[in-house]
Amino acid sequence: MAFRRHLADTRPLQNLYFRRLWLANIATVIGAQLTIVSVPAQIYLITGSSAYVGLTGVFGLVPLVVFGLYGGALADVFDRRTILIVTTWGLILTTGGLWVQAALGNQNVWLLLGLFAAQQAFFAVNQPTRSAMLPKILPAEQLPAANALSMTLFGAGAVAGPLLGGALIPVLGFAWLYFLDTLTIFATLWAVTQLPKLPVEGATGRAGWRSVIEGFVYLRGHPVLLMSFVVDLIAMFFGMPRALFPEVAQSSFGGPPAGGLAFAVLFAAMPAGVVLGGVISGWVSRVQRQGLAVVACIVVWGAAIVVLGAAVLMADGPSMPLLSLAALALAVGGAADMASSAFRTSMLQASASDAVRGRLQGVFIVVVAGGPRLADVAHGAASPLIGPGWTITAGGILTIVGVLLAAALAPAFIRYRV
Repeated sequence: MAFRRHLADTRPLQNLYFRRLWLANIATVIGAQLTIVSVPAQIYLITGSSAYVGLTGVFGLVPLVVFGLYGGALADVFDRRTILIVTTWGLILTTGGLWVQAALGNQNVWLLLGLFAAQQAFFAVNQPTRSAMLPKILPAEQLPAANALSMTLFGAGAVAGPLLGGALIPVLGFAWLYFLDTLTIFATLWAVTQLPKLPVEGATGRAGWRSVIEGFVYLRGHPVLLMSFVVDLIAMFFGMPRALFPEVAQSSFGGPPAGGLAFAVLFAAMPAGVVLGGVISGWVSRVQRQGLAVVACIVVWGAAIVVLGAAVLMADGPSMPLLSLAALALAVGGAADMASSAFRTSMLQASASDAVRGRLQGVFIVVVAGGPRLADVAHGAASPLIGPGWTITAGGILTIVGVLLAAALAPAFIRYRV
């Protein structure tokens, strides 16, 4: 019984609607990871440049910011089930476009980046809406467990996706991977069509940029929620070196120009840690000082990235011990990020009123997904100057320093209790 207390809390799966969404995501998340792996690999194959790979940050960030914020405003006005159906169809069409360009042998990196940007626009509207509707179908005490389960599923797909993608890119090519992703999104389409109508309580009837600004005004009056965004932005901007994985896999660990074992391991190790952390996430529901827990998790994340940088600096060709050390560091970081994300999401979902929840989730998705995209640009630009190993190491150190400084400047965040 004592051991079972540490395993994942599965009570949210007793809810029919959550269970359908969660099960549908098993296929969808794996498919999405095939695309996440394929886009940077295809860009690197076309250009041979990590700087171009880093441009995925720009082309992902701009639609993410614009449509994430505006999509949050939409989710505070219109029925959230309708928004989920429309945006899921958009994801199907844009991912299908990636499949077509690869099948036709496209060598134009700008076309590839443009399709990626369109896909991210639909994603940016879909995710705030999905998070905002969760408190409508689950009781508040189950939100940390539900978020941990979702992160665990994401991690499992992110393990399987890179492993499959890294192994299959040299065999099947990019087109088949994009095609498989397109098919898997239909599972989520089925799940969202089975949801009940999800109108907004206390909706203002407006969905414009003025409404977006009102969401920021609300956030300014809630410093604990504001700081939850700040510390995550610090962690993701400085400590997310994924844009360097194609270069590191080839130059440090002796992998082929696209795909290969080292490439797959680097992409899969972090989500593997997310899965492990999720399996033993029973403790998450029992934590009361969630702000302090977030800071502790981000410090662990930063330390793990420092170890990753050290492994890259020591590597000079195929080396299973150093590749294993890099994978272990990424796995530890993934487990810490899983817990941090579960706490931050639950704080936001439980503390915000339903009428503003969509807009705050829009800000949340901009920070959570936008931070790594800014990191793609920064790491891609820094690597040619100081090398990938030192870029990764410096990022981990800055993560630790930055989050401790932020915590010192905002003691209310540390003192926050459920």
